Amino acid sequence: MGKYEDLAKEIVKNVGGKENVSSLTHCITRLRFKLKEESRANDDVLKKMEGVVTVMKSGGQYQVVIGNHVPEVYADVLPLLGAEDESPGNEDDAPSGSLFNRAIDAISGIFQPILGIMAACGMVKGLNALFVAIGLYGDTGGAYLVFNAVGDGLFHFLPLFLGYTAAKKFRLKPMIGLVIGAIMCYPAVQNSALSQGGEALYTLFAGTMFESDVYTTFFGIPMITMDYTGTVIPVIFVVYFASKCERFFSKFIPDLVKFFFVPMLTLLVAIPVGFLAIGPVAVFGSTIIAEAVISVRNFSPLLAGAIVGGTWQILVIFGLHWGFIPVYINNIMTNGYDNVMMPFFACTFATSAVVLAIFWKTKDKKLKEMAFPNFISGIFGVTEPAIYGILLPLKKPFVISCIAGCIGGGFYGAFNFRKFMMGGMGIFEFPAMIEPDGSLGNLIVAGVGVVLTMVIAFTATMIFYREDAPAAEEPAEPASESVLEAKKTETSAQQKEKQLVNRLEIASPIKGKVVKQADMKDEAFGSGALGKGVAVQPEEGKVYAPADGVISALFPTLHAIGITTDTGAELLIHVGLDTVQLNGEGYRASVSEGDRVKKGALLLEFDIALIKSRGFSTETPVLVTNAEDYLDVVETSADRVTAGDELLKILN
Repeated sequence: MGKYEDLAKEIVKNVGGKENVSSLTHCITRLRFKLKEESRANDDVLKKMEGVVTVMKSGGQYQVVIGNHVPEVYADVLPLLGAEDESPGNEDDAPSGSLFNRAIDAISGIFQPILGIMAACGMVKGLNALFVAIGLYGDTGGAYLVFNAVGDGLFHFLPLFLGYTAAKKFRLKPMIGLVIGAIMCYPAVQNSALSQGGEALYTLFAGTMFESDVYTTFFGIPMITMDYTGTVIPVIFVVYFASKCERFFSKFIPDLVKFFFVPMLTLLVAIPVGFLAIGPVAVFGSTIIAEAVISVRNFSPLLAGAIVGGTWQILVIFGLHWGFIPVYINNIMTNGYDNVMMPFFACTFATSAVVLAIFWKTKDKKLKEMAFPNFISGIFGVTEPAIYGILLPLKKPFVISCIAGCIGGGFYGAFNFRKFMMGGMGIFEFPAMIEPDGSLGNLIVAGVGVVLTMVIAFTATMIFYREDAPAAEEPAEPASESVLEAKKTETSAQQKEKQLVNRLEIASPIKGKVVKQADMKDEAFGSGALGKGVAVQPEEGKVYAPADGVISALFPTLHAIGITTDTGAELLIHVGLDTVQLNGEGYRASVSEGDRVKKGALLLEFDIALIKSRGFSTETPVLVTNAEDYLDVVETSADRVTAGDELLKILN
């Protein structure tokens, strides 16, 4: 527990206690509770509590407004609710938004924890194949056997790992997920055909792509025997079903025996359903995906590769590339190679080459300092720093990298470029491109594609990228006699005021109608308890830097951003009210926490129509949160502002 332990205890007590809390999250200023019964919360006590600004009720949430130190209070509240690293949750805590967005969120949450170790194991497997190909050792000795075990172990028992990560994502006890993965790899189940002497009882779906032999039954129900080792999709769906079973049984089993009865009943229901229905259907679904992908490639391999290469970086920006990771893994596990998603390999080197050209060409010292490390990072397969830090802000280089990636992807598609095993990133992927028989034809295609892509990207950047010249200062016009006379007649009182009061101007970050603080819809912002300022009713979905400074806070859901200006003012821009509930949908950031920004730089983009369609207000408070450090904060007298117009004046 931290320094807010006493406050945390009082908050939990007055929201009705631990047993009244369904879930807890927090945004940049508030603890957001989902309470089972809001009537049990003591509103008046919480509002008067030292350390609490006020209490709000909105969007089905009971919001306790804390202020900027809400993360520390949140960390002290969690243990009191019986949650160490995540809030207590139920089936209603799934990410909001469209089905597609929820699917992307689930896929990324399941695969991200193991991607690093998958890459490591894949690199070992690729290097093992390379060393055999060049004759360093044979494929029958102990060295090959041990290194192959390192490379193959994770992929052979992949359902165990995915069972664990999927359980954490779907809020099932992780150990149950791990057990489900182990059961799906259980040798006796996989080899049930041998127990029948290899003779099938009968065949289902004969004459179709789903034709399956049945060797055994489960209480008379045909059980299609499938080898789930190394598979991806079946275990995820079985674990999801098990998570529903666990929550169902938890409602009825007495606490005295819940510890072992709930897991037992969960497994007794989920595993038979998994083997009889979920597993086969998931495998059939994988078969359909594979056939569909092959049909697209059969139509035009060049076009298919160009589409992947040209769009991959755009998918990365929006996080949509996670939706294709299972296809990529499924192809390798099912077919022994992937030639569908691999054209994205060109994008890595297109990005690196563009950044190298910028390093070569730019005269901006800060940009040059950023470019070379990002080039090295890109060569090693990590392109996000280059995309977000350089290419997107400069715009044209990003377009060039996409075009070069498209051309390289088309080349890879036309020459049936393949990857035969998981593992590695960037240049470390090359060993995985050696064909199983040791031939190097596919590896040569990989190398030629990299050279082609990098030459195109580098050359195009050198030709078409033009660095903006610094704006020349216009020569000052000679002061007129009347102006000189006015300066002479300036009163001593005015001169004294100038010495005592320093005016710091804060520009409007958004174009729109000005809303005075007293008229704000949100009580916490309107009361001035969180800082002084105004709100803007936006007419354009873009947020620009209101002053030179550093991004001191960028909330994960991107709805709120904090800036510490070079003059010391701490600013909060909160795009919309209660928009934390969108979980980032409709928002796109152009900066990261810790970035230094210049006044007028684009910080954030947001979809006004989407926010309104979800029932949220787009009113955007712009507050000086450390206003108590200054003499006063004076708001603009204008009714409407354009981004860059003076919005606030801080008197120091």
